[in-house]
Amino acid sequence: MVDQIYMDEKVKNYVVDIVHATRDPKSYKIDVAGLIEYGASPRATIYLTLAAKACAFLHGRGYVTPQDIKSIGMDVLRHRVIPTYEAEAEDVTSEDIVKRIFDEVPVP
Repeated sequence: MVDQIYMDEKVKNYVVDIVHATRDPKSYKIDVAGLIEYGASPRATIYLTLAAKACAFLHGRGYVTPQDIKSIGMDVLRHRVIPTYEAEAEDVTSEDIVKRIFDEVPVP
């Protein structure tokens, strides 16, 4: 059922941008230099998409919105973004980094 939930191409690209920004934040002009040891793998795109579709389904919609992605994104990405030792020393968590990425990647 969840696989049948519609996802517009712009929203799909938004998911790709979010995940890619965890690996290459400079290309999105996000200032997290020195904070990310490892970003989310491309597989995170698959699971963020599935989670967003499930979120839309649970809200009774047949389509995904960017808000679905934002509402479930932290749960999908927090354990996939590994902060550097320096980030941890400054009490910057993976959640802080993911929040900053969601705040700065343009929403379609």
